[in-house]
Amino acid sequence: MHVLSVSSLKGGVGKTTVTLGLASAAFARGVRTLVVDLDPQSDVSTGMDIQVAGRLNIADVLGNPKEKTVRQAITSSGWSKVHPGTIDVLIGSPSAINFDGPHPSVRDVWKLEEALATIEADYDLVLIDCAPSLNALTRTAWAASDRVIVVTEPGLFSVAAADRALRAIEEIRRGLSPRLQPLGIVVNRVRPQSIEHQFRIKELREMFGPLVLSPQLPERTSLQQAQGAAKPLHIWPGDSAQELAADFDALLDRIIRTGRIPAPDAAS
Repeated sequence: MHVLSVSSLKGGVGKTTVTLGLASAAFARGVRTLVVDLDPQSDVSTGMDIQVAGRLNIADVLGNPKEKTVRQAITSSGWSKVHPGTIDVLIGSPSAINFDGPHPSVRDVWKLEEALATIEADYDLVLIDCAPSLNALTRTAWAASDRVIVVTEPGLFSVAAADRALRAIEEIRRGLSPRLQPLGIVVNRVRPQSIEHQFRIKELREMFGPLVLSPQLPERTSLQQAQGAAKPLHIWPGDSAQELAADFDALLDRIIRTGRIPAPDAAS
């Protein structure tokens, strides 16, 4: 089971929409996928059309990371009505904010890792939608992860935010979790005609080299529309949705190669 955190240390760059795009790509490919909604805003849970009534959630899991609790906090996404496949959500909750203090104990930092270990046989890929800060929730996510994808946009503060995130990943790798590595930086909401955007992407490339992933994701309303309708991007109509779906497929290829995720059976 390969665990990937989708992170951003700056709000409003489309981190959750990137998580949903990658989840849609993995579901279309037949990769058995669990999305962990660790952001207290819980937008991933909304965008994946889940019924939360009567279920436990991520706050319960962080309080008690035992298998029974974990399984009761996981539910199938409404996306699974679209076509067969495993696409589940570990349900988000505003109460997760109670676990987001600035100085987590070592015991707290490992709780998500402990929880995910109980369901390791059930999934090939886990995507964690992180909180947009560097407090306890993000550290908990990274301690449970093999890789981190850093989402940024081509703006004035993007280089500083990406640099801060990469330094923090290195700090966690050295101090807590030697297996943790950055997958790279995804530049989101790109307007190819914008000279400012081209300048910022060049700046990111000069600073971070091959860590800046291709393709960059163009600004498209189709992803927000699919998210608002709680549908996977890959079934959303229109050319712009399909172009964006192909971009997420390319990013998923990179994740599959890096994580050595097994190819789904032809039967699935």
